[in-house]
This record gives sequence, C-alpha cells and structure tokens, in this order.
Amino acid sequence: MTRRRFFATPSAFNFDKQTVTLASEEARHLRDVLRLAKDDEVYVFDGAGREFHCVVSRTERDFAEIDLGKEVEPARPESPINLTLAVALLKGEKFDLVVQKATELGVTQVVPVVTRFADIRLRDESDAQKRVVRWQRIALEAAKQSGRAVVPVVGKPVLFRYLMADLENAGAIRLMFAERGGESFPKVPQPGSFTALVGSEGGWSDDEIDEAREAGWRVVTLGGRTLRAETAAITVSALIQHVYGDLK
Repeated sequence: MTRRRFFATPSAFNFDKQTVTLASEEARHLRDVLRLAKDDEVYVFDGAGREFHCVVSRTERDFAEIDLGKEVEPARPESPINLTLAVALLKGEKFDLVVQKATELGVTQVVPVVTRFADIRLRDESDAQKRVVRWQRIALEAAKQSGRAVVPVVGKPVLFRYLMADLENAGAIRLMFAERGGESFPKVPQPGSFTALVGSEGGWSDDEIDEAREAGWRVVTLGGRTLRAETAAITVSALIQHVYGDLK
C-alpha cells in the first residue's frame, strides 16, 4: 500500500512525549483531503532523512497531533553522492520545473545563480525571498511524491562571482556545463560530491567561462545539440546520478 506521508520540521518532533505535530497545511491535507482521523496510520518524515511509522492522535483546524511509532527506512533511499545543482535564474515555471525534477532525481541542494544572461532580474530582497519560499515548497512536494525523506535546500539567489569565490564546496567536483569550448563528460574515481552549474537560455559569456576555469571548475559540453536551460539542468542531474549515483 502506498504510504500516506507527511512532513514535519525536526523541531516539531517531541521524542520525550513520543509525538510530532503537523503544521496547518499538512494537517489540513491529512484531515480534509485524505479524510484521515484518530487511529489512522501515517508516515512522517523530517526533511533531513528520518521517517517514522505513526498513528493519528488528534486533528484540529490548524494542527494535527501524531503519536510516534518506530523509525523506518524512507520509502526511497538517498543517492550515495551529494549533488548540488547551481542553475542560472530562469523564468517562472521553467525554474519551478527544474526544482521539481531535480528533487525527484536526488539532488541535495539547488542554488539559483544570477548570471550575465539570466532570463530574469530580481527586483529586491523581498522578491528573492518570495521565490525561495515557492521553490522550497515545490521541493517539499516533490520529495513527498518521490518517497524521499530528505528535502533539498533551495538557497537564496547568488551572484555568479560569489559562487566562483565560494570555498565551501571546494572539495567537490565542480562542473560548468557550457554549449562551447568544453571537454567531454569526465570519469573520476569514487567521487563523493558534485556541484553542477548550468547556464540560462542565453548561455555563458566568455568572461564567465574564463572566470570558472580560473576558479578550478571543469567546463563540460554535452554532445552537439543545443538544449534549453531547463532541459540541460534535468539532463545533467540524471547523467551524474546515472554514472556516479543510484540511477542505474
């Protein structure tokens, strides 16, 4: 039987009382959409990799209280590699699609990048925050649908030059996918982490490609066809998971 899965933040779990509280949106879905009630069995995951077999204890208008049962293996395992997908900002539904499909394909983090030829420009900090909230919600729904107990983090948009200067992922294999001037997809021994960077519909400027090389990124070209940016981002995620992850 398909698991009826719900999300709760780690802070919503009370292991002393062996309960977890679902917030308003998840509680409404449990009560009003799935028509679940007291004593029904459900599964609750924390977005960080843990999942529990539970029983509904109480449902109210704005929350639901769940009795914690035993911890179980998530419905679907996580990939053995840590894959960060950095993508140039794309118009509305295109970036939404990338977040959704990247989550299904096992990406662990999505980084929106402001590039020279990005399809959109953010108006202000409020505009950026609204987009991040939307993308994070899409990632959550995709994690629930695909059986993951880990919800990828969708970060705030960063400038291209800041991504190049970021040393936090310096130990990862960093691949910049470009439509020109790159090598074939590399084969490397036992990688643990990847950061894959995909550009906008307008591609990369020569300066951006040069800056990436100077920062230690490997520039990679996929075949002879020109792919749409959203297609390239999804293809790159699937390719890396197939060669190095669990998409066999």
